[in-house]
Amino acid sequence: MPDHSSTTRVVITGLGAITALGLDVPQLWEGLLAGRSGIGRITQFDASGLPCQIAGEIKGFDPSASIEPKEARRMARVSQIAVASAQQALRDAGVTWPLDQGERTGVIYGTAVGGLDRIDDEIQVLRTRGLGRVSPFAGPSGLPNMPAFHISEMVGALGPNATITTACATGTQTVGEGFEWIRRGRADRVLAGGADAFVRDFAIAGFCAMRALPVHYNDTPELASRPFDKDREGFVFSEGAATLVLERLDHALARGVRIYAEIVGHASSSDAYHLAIPRPDAAGAIRTMRWALEDAGVPLEAVDYINAHGTSTEANDQTETLAIKTLFGEHAYRLAVSSTKSMIGHAMGAAGAIEALVCTLTLHTGHIHPTINYTTPDPQCDLDVVPNRAREAAPRVVMSNSFGLGGQNACLVLRRWEPT
Repeated sequence: MPDHSSTTRVVITGLGAITALGLDVPQLWEGLLAGRSGIGRITQFDASGLPCQIAGEIKGFDPSASIEPKEARRMARVSQIAVASAQQALRDAGVTWPLDQGERTGVIYGTAVGGLDRIDDEIQVLRTRGLGRVSPFAGPSGLPNMPAFHISEMVGALGPNATITTACATGTQTVGEGFEWIRRGRADRVLAGGADAFVRDFAIAGFCAMRALPVHYNDTPELASRPFDKDREGFVFSEGAATLVLERLDHALARGVRIYAEIVGHASSSDAYHLAIPRPDAAGAIRTMRWALEDAGVPLEAVDYINAHGTSTEANDQTETLAIKTLFGEHAYRLAVSSTKSMIGHAMGAAGAIEALVCTLTLHTGHIHPTINYTTPDPQCDLDVVPNRAREAAPRVVMSNSFGLGGQNACLVLRRWEPT
C-alpha cells in the first residue's frame, strides 16, 4: 500500500442539502433515520400518459429565499438548488462571504444534465411565442458549468474551478477531486458537490423506453424504490443538490470549527463495456473500491459500512453485491450496506454528493439509515442491507459507491474524526 504518512489531511466542516426529503440537512437526516420515503406522484408536469408517473421531487423550494429574485430568474433550477445548498454548507462551516482569501478556495461541482430544463422551456417559448420572447440567458443558463460558476461568483471563490459530468458517478467524483486539490496544495478549502433538477416528460419517457423505471407503483410511490429486494423494478428518477465544505486539517483546526469526518481515499475507473449495463463480473466496481482503499491506506477488514449505489435496478444491485462479496470475501457479511436511494430516489449527478454527506453524518452521529421497502430477500443480494429500520452503530471507516451510465465508477473512503 502507498505510504500516507506525509499526506495532507482533509476534513469535512460543512454540509448543505436540498432533497426530496426536505430543504436542509436536518430534514434529510431525520427522514432517512425514520425510514420515510420522499417519492410521490409527479407534479411538475402531467405524467398521466407515461408508464412511470412518480419521482423524488423537491417540495416547497423557493429560490428567492436564497437568491436575489432577478438573479434567480436568470438561473436554471439546477443552479438555484446548487447555490442554496452551498449557502447552507458555508453557514454550517462558519464561513462568511464574500471570502477574504478567495484565491485559496476552489469550487468543484457536478451535474449529469445541467440546465436542460431551462433550454427546454425556451425551446417551447420560441416555438409558441416567437424569437422576440426568448430569454438571452437561455443558452448560458443551460450549460453544465453554471452551478459551479454561480457558487464561485456568490462567495468570491477565485481558486480552481471545475465541473464534472460523469452521470451517476458525478457527485462522488467531485468530492474525490476536491479532496485531491487540497492534498496537492492547490486550495485550503473546496466547495464540492452535485446537483440535478430534471424531472421532465422526455427524461422520464426516455428511461421508461429503457425499461429502467418502475411502472407498477404509481398508486403507491413510497414503495417503488426497493434496492436489493427481489421484487425491485427499477430506479426512481429524482432531483436534489448537496454541497460539502472540504478543508485542509490544519486550516480547520486554526479556525476552531466542528469537524464532521475525514476523507482518506478516493478512486474512479471505467468499465469500458456498455452504455447502461455494468460488467457482469463487476470488475470495474471491484477495481474502483480496491483503488480507493489503497489510496486511503485502509485494509479491507477495517471498513464497517458501505453506502451502496443501490439503485433498485436488477443489474446494478446484483452486480454491486457481487463486487462487494468478491473484494471483501467473508468480511462482506460483517459489513452494513444500505441505500439512500430507497428513500429519495436517484438524483443523478447529485446522488454521490448526497451519499457522501450521508456517510459523513453516519460517522458523526453513529447511526446507519436503513434500506426501506426490503420485504422479499433476493438470493443474489444476500448482504446485510440494514432492512427497514435504522441502526445505532459506531463505524470508524465507511465507503460510498457510485456506478453510473457509461461505465463510470467512483468510490470514496471516509473515516470518523478522532482528534487524537
